[in-house]
Amino acid sequence: MEVTMSKDQGAQSAKKEEHVSKAFSWFHATSVNGGAMVIAAVISSYFSQYMTDHMGLAAGAASLIMFIATLWDAINDPIMGVLADRTHTKLGRYKPYFIFAPILLTLFSVLIWVNPGFSATGKFIWVLVTYIGYGMTVTMYTMPQMAILPAAVKSNQKRNMIITMGAGTCAAAFTIGNTFTPQLTGFFTNLGFSNGYIPLMIVCGILSAVSFWGLFATSKERYLQPVNQGETLKNLKLVLKHVELFPNIIAWIMASMGYGLMFSTSVYYMMYYYMRPDLISVYMGVISIGALVSMVVLMPIFLKVFKTGQRALMVSQILSMICYIILFFFGKTNFTFLCVLTFISACTSSMQNALVNVLVNDAIDYIQLKEGISANGVISSIKGFAQKCGNTFTNSGVLLVLSLSGYVANAIGQEPESTLFALNFLKFGAPCLTGIILILSVMFNPVHKYAKEIEDMKSKMEDVA
Repeated sequence: MEVTMSKDQGAQSAKKEEHVSKAFSWFHATSVNGGAMVIAAVISSYFSQYMTDHMGLAAGAASLIMFIATLWDAINDPIMGVLADRTHTKLGRYKPYFIFAPILLTLFSVLIWVNPGFSATGKFIWVLVTYIGYGMTVTMYTMPQMAILPAAVKSNQKRNMIITMGAGTCAAAFTIGNTFTPQLTGFFTNLGFSNGYIPLMIVCGILSAVSFWGLFATSKERYLQPVNQGETLKNLKLVLKHVELFPNIIAWIMASMGYGLMFSTSVYYMMYYYMRPDLISVYMGVISIGALVSMVVLMPIFLKVFKTGQRALMVSQILSMICYIILFFFGKTNFTFLCVLTFISACTSSMQNALVNVLVNDAIDYIQLKEGISANGVISSIKGFAQKCGNTFTNSGVLLVLSLSGYVANAIGQEPESTLFALNFLKFGAPCLTGIILILSVMFNPVHKYAKEIEDMKSKMEDVA
């Protein structure tokens, strides 16, 4: 519901809104992207190998577990988004989920590393159930965490600042989880733990509890409109009937694919195309450091220089594609040359996965303008669903392309030309295609057309805290 205020009231409201507590900003940035992100990085990088090499599961069985869990994970995103929007408690709409999130996260992230003395079938069921539990927990806290930012902060500038903080924290946490897990688990093993992953998960779970409970204590759901109390499907249809939002959905998918390709293709590229498996760790380090610089240093500069997340996203993609095109043709010339341009492209492209979060806030504002309701959770869940679709396309698509190209496992220096072309294309050609589609999608962001109306609406919104 829109409420008209006097000039004095408007000035007081604006002044009040201008102040966003440092505590809220910090806890929002470190909730999903702190200890929880270290857990996610460890699981994404090491859990598949743990299933096959330590638990004794067949690779096909491990693959089936991932497929079933990922499929369900994508399906339950919209369900969680609608549920969050329709939650009504004295504690708030989104805040209650932050109480239970770190408890469940710690529980399931520990259980998936437990190697029970079951049969092969028993282990399959154990891992499937615990991994689904972990995925549902991530969905449970991700949707409300995204949804609460526009509910607590009205200024686009301050929203972008908090998103930038979260991106930097995410990059640092992911780098730690990707790079130092062997050392961290080894440290706990030296202390006497038989499985170093379990105490590592507990420590990360405690860190996530500090952040999530801090977010619960410092967040205020000020800027919320009424919610459509219809059925789940009707709530989704209410948002999806606005075809103007479809470019945003495409942008979320493309950003996820582009970011995923940067990491998922690098090992194959160095091992089989460059034929230097001994340089894989060095090359991955170049990419990880570039991603860290992108999130922590360059993204705030891009937002300051180009004023909006949309323009920053388009410029970063153009710069990345220039590097990719050069590397596609000349990447094999010299390793130093490859590393320098890869570092530059990682610096400009990695921020895409964070900058597209700006489009979530834009879509929420747009629906408030058009429908007069808050659909923060639904829109956040649609973004989550799109992102997971992108991840699925990347993870399965890389293997599919390699399979069709005649790829032969462990045949370093003996791969057919079709496979070498496919590897080069996956590494540098495919991200150019996702970048072009992403730029075109951002250009059609509906906020460009309704920017003034949205700002007028937000200036009249009542602080319900």
